[in-house]
Parts: sequence; C-alpha cells; structure tokens
Amino acid sequence: MPPRFQEPYCAEGCPVEAALGLIGGKWKGILLYHLMSGTLRFNEIRKRVPGVTQRMLTTQLRELEADGLILRVVYPQVPPRVEYSLSTKGRTLEPVIVALKDWGERHATRQEPQAA
Repeated sequence: MPPRFQEPYCAEGCPVEAALGLIGGKWKGILLYHLMSGTLRFNEIRKRVPGVTQRMLTTQLRELEADGLILRVVYPQVPPRVEYSLSTKGRTLEPVIVALKDWGERHATRQEPQAA
C-alpha cells in the first residue's frame, strides 16, 4: 500500500477510504475513464479534459502511476513521445468507473423530484 495510505490516514478496516484516496479528487476518475478507451498521449488527454491545467494533469498522472493504476511509456525520440494506459490493476477499476458514470447520468446530471 502506498505510504500515504498507511496509519494514521487509513485505519485497518477502512478499504473505502483507501480506495477513494487512490481514485478520489476532481481529475483522477475522469482520467481513468478516458484511459479505459485505450492508450493516450499527454496532449490527447489534455484535449479530452480541457479544464485541467498542465501542472495538475502531470501531478494526477504521476500519482496514478505511483499507485500502479496507469502505465507510462516514454519513447526515446525527439521530441519525446509519452503514452499512458491503464495497468492491469487499473483495468480492475473499469466496473467501478462505469458504475459511477451510470449513477451520475441517473442522479447527478439532472434534478430529480424529492421524495416526500
């Protein structure tokens, strides 16, 4: 487990906190969602997620890589080509990301009548 999820941040028996720590935040889920479609280069990701700054995108991709959820491949050419894809561990999140997407479409993107 990555150091930032060891005690005291995530007590034993708190897997939800650990999972949300890995994929939580404004951009990580979105990045994982876009990488589900296949390998993408940095600028392709930027085009798909226009609201993220270059610095924040770099930070989030580095964290996802450090946590073993994505793979980063650098090709030694000029200019350097860097590609990102989901790792085997990251692929296990696909049903979770799809479930979040489906839930968001049903509950978060439109106003529903409040139950009495």
